[in-house]
Amino acid sequence: MRFMITMFQDEDGMYVAECPAIPGCVSQGKTEAEAERNIQEAIKECLEVRAGQGLPLTVTTREVEVSV
Repeated sequence: MRFMITMFQDEDGMYVAECPAIPGCVSQGKTEAEAERNIQEAIKECLEVRAGQGLPLTVTTREVEVSV
């Protein structure tokens, strides 16, 4: 499966990665590469937990346009 992730650097310099399609699926790392590896593992674990609980594996994500 392929998932979109978001990534940003927090105030402590850690890179935080999140998978918006899986509620609560967040990880981090000291580098972008480490955060990406960690979120891949987190995604696998989150999917296993959601499946075990009988929850949908993912939620719908959409892109919307907002005038700024």
